[in-house]
Amino acid sequence: MRGTRFVDHVSKRCDHHLRGDTLVPHGVYKHDGVVETMFGPKGISWPKRGYGTYLSLRIYVYDVGEVEGLEELLKGRDHNIEYTDCIQGQWGTQVKIHKFFSKSAFRTFDKNEADFFFVPTYVKCVRMKGGLSDKEIDQKFVQVLQQMPYFRLSGGRDHIFVFSSGAGAHLFKQWATYLNRSIFLTPEGDRTDKRGTSAFNTWKDIIIPGNVDNEIIFERFGAHDIINPVPLARRKYLANFLGRPQGKVGRLQLLELAKQFPNELEAPLLTFSGSMKYGHKEYFRHLSNAKFCLAPRGESSWTLRFYEAFFAECVPVIVSDKIELPFQNVLDYTLFSIKWPATRINEELLQYLRSIPDQDIERMIAQGRAVRCLWLYLLKVDGCSAMTGILWELQRKVRIFHQSGETFWLHNRSLVDRDLVVFSQWRTPFSLP
Repeated sequence: MRGTRFVDHVSKRCDHHLRGDTLVPHGVYKHDGVVETMFGPKGISWPKRGYGTYLSLRIYVYDVGEVEGLEELLKGRDHNIEYTDCIQGQWGTQVKIHKFFSKSAFRTFDKNEADFFFVPTYVKCVRMKGGLSDKEIDQKFVQVLQQMPYFRLSGGRDHIFVFSSGAGAHLFKQWATYLNRSIFLTPEGDRTDKRGTSAFNTWKDIIIPGNVDNEIIFERFGAHDIINPVPLARRKYLANFLGRPQGKVGRLQLLELAKQFPNELEAPLLTFSGSMKYGHKEYFRHLSNAKFCLAPRGESSWTLRFYEAFFAECVPVIVSDKIELPFQNVLDYTLFSIKWPATRINEELLQYLRSIPDQDIERMIAQGRAVRCLWLYLLKVDGCSAMTGILWELQRKVRIFHQSGETFWLHNRSLVDRDLVVFSQWRTPFSLP
């Protein structure tokens, strides 16, 4: 229960701490049980065209016991992994989004009125904790999908899956066969370096913010501000990179650059254990002691360090050429971040950062302070949060009518399969490609 109570706690305090920002929720209006979130004239607003003027969604959430095999995708083969084990780290979004949809006013228990179907899985966490092997993950996904007639009805077009880590949908090795039409919520837009292909499709999928750990948000927005931003003039470093090299060229180049300019660029050789493993508090104190926080590509194109920079109140500098960013329909990233070519990681980068006046840095930090509410996964929708943004992006994908290569319809509007069996009489399991 700790994770849920924490999210509730932060949601109650968030408005107070964001009150001084330029982007503040202006008002909330309800229309027959649906919610419209508006922001001030200088704030965030989703464009009416393609989205509508208020949120009107119905989302069906599959219950753990409803489909055989689904529980294993959340708790492992022995059902001994709890959601509290999975709410931290990169994979925490799988839990937080599931909890939000389960408690949300947008949830429906009637499949026939649903705009979308949310399939909860914690596969990244379960795999990391030894609950399922790669082979078992594949088997369980196929088993689950075979029991879902509504997945078959739409070819999966209205089914939502969260793939929360750098591996993305590749955790299910056969995703391209079974889930190629489904909607992925993922922070990952590119994985062509290892996989040869990206699981992200800009037309159907949604890029979501990474999961900043609960403890970090609590320290920053909780009753005690343990991590206070250092005044710009007193920050020790021009820039920093606080991450493990992982054998990646760009990261190794930053470590070498730090050796050449140790008074300007902090880039310690961090490890998973020992004296060079930073705890959350120490990590954030280091992060907030530079004007610019460098976010180079790691195992994949995205990095959590980009989102953490907003809470440390340093200007994030993206050094990852193929990165995809969340909510680009409403956010102008040039206002509060910098993107630098990964092919130019040398003294030229530091020269450029030195040339930026403090007043411009302060302006960018203020703009970042204003939008960072969109990186928070809160159990509320009447304000600025990652879930508000996700709901708006889902609304743009709503279809009145769904069909697949295995669905047909007759003159009396009845939906049938290729054997002319009426949809209401379909029986599981279904054969899948």
